[in-house]
Amino acid sequence: MAAVIPTASPETILACRNVSRWFGGLQALRDVDITINRGEIFGLVGPNGSGKTTLVNAITGFYPPQQGQILFEGRPLHTLKPHQIAQQGIARTFQNVALFRGMSVLDNILLGRHNFMRPSVMASLFYWWWAQKEEVAHRNKVEEVIDLLQLESVRDEHVDVIPLGLQKRVELARALAAEPRFLVLDEPMAGMNQEEKEYMVRFIIDAQEALGLTILLIEHHMDVVTAICDRVVVLNNGEKIAEGPAREAINDPAVVAAYIGKVDDAA
Repeated sequence: MAAVIPTASPETILACRNVSRWFGGLQALRDVDITINRGEIFGLVGPNGSGKTTLVNAITGFYPPQQGQILFEGRPLHTLKPHQIAQQGIARTFQNVALFRGMSVLDNILLGRHNFMRPSVMASLFYWWWAQKEEVAHRNKVEEVIDLLQLESVRDEHVDVIPLGLQKRVELARALAAEPRFLVLDEPMAGMNQEEKEYMVRFIIDAQEALGLTILLIEHHMDVVTAICDRVVVLNNGEKIAEGPAREAINDPAVVAAYIGKVDDAA
C-alpha cells in the first residue's frame, strides 16, 4: 500500500512532517512536526543547540532535511534551492547581522528586491525608459518599507556606523522589501537593550498587521515570545518537547527542566 502524505488544512501555510537532519554522527533534528497557520506569529524556542536554527535552515533550503517533508501552502519545499524558496514568498533575517558593509541603508534594503529584478541589456540599452520605470517602482516599494519601519533619518547612512538596533531594523526592512507572505526572524532581538527590543516588537507587529504576514520567530527573550506569539514549539536536543499557547508551552515542566535542569524533590 502506498504511503499516505498528510495534507495541510486550508488554514495551514507551512507544515514540517517528521523532519530529521544530522551532521556526521550528530543528529540535529529528530522527527520534528510543526504546523503554522496563516496570519499567526509562531514562536520557536529552546536552549542553545536545541536545533532551532537547523530547522530554519531546513525550511529556507540551506540544509534540506535528510528525512521528512516541508510543505508550503501544500506544495513541497524541501526539494527546492534557497533562491527558489525565496521566490515562493519566503524571506528571513539572520541571527548575526548579515548586512553589506560599506553600503548605505537604502542600498541594503534595495537588495531585498532582487527577486523582482529582471535585467535585460537590450532593454536597458535601447529602451532606457523601461529600466528607469522599473527602478522607480522598486524604489517606491523600498520607500514604503522605510516609512513603515521609521528609517528615514538613516536612509543614506552607511550601515557600518549605525547602532545594532538600527542594523537589525534594516535587516528586517530588507526582508520586507522582498514582499514575503512568510517571514522567518532568527533572534531579531539578540544583543539589544530593553528600549531597542520594545521598538523591534512594535515594528514586527506593525509589519505583520500592515502586510498580512505569517511569521516564524526564533527568540531567547521569553518576555517577547509570550507578548507577541500566538503559539510556540519548544525544541531540545533536536526533538519537540512542548507545543501550545506561549505561556503554557514555556511553563511546561519538560521545558523548565530543559532550561534549568531537573530539580529532584527534596522529600
